[in-house]
Amino acid sequence: MAIARSKVTAKGQTTIPAEVRRRFGIGPGSVLEWKEENDQIVVRRIGRYSFEDIHRPLFGSRKLKPRTVEEMKEGIANYMRERYRRR
Repeated sequence: MAIARSKVTAKGQTTIPAEVRRRFGIGPGSVLEWKEENDQIVVRRIGRYSFEDIHRPLFGSRKLKPRTVEEMKEGIANYMRERYRRR
């Protein structure tokens, strides 16, 4: 069952109905991915990067030791103190 309908303009543009935007959190700057699955077009919102999307370019396949939230906060605080200390 369809949630909503919209038309495509002569320029290939379409409007996402307000109900759909509210329901799926689509707003200005949102990125949508269009895929073909079994002769159907599937549109999904891409809005956030996963941990792996960020980790791979920075560290490659190297595994890091798991850290607690407290350890991460302490590491960030130490980094900030070192970086912005008065010389």
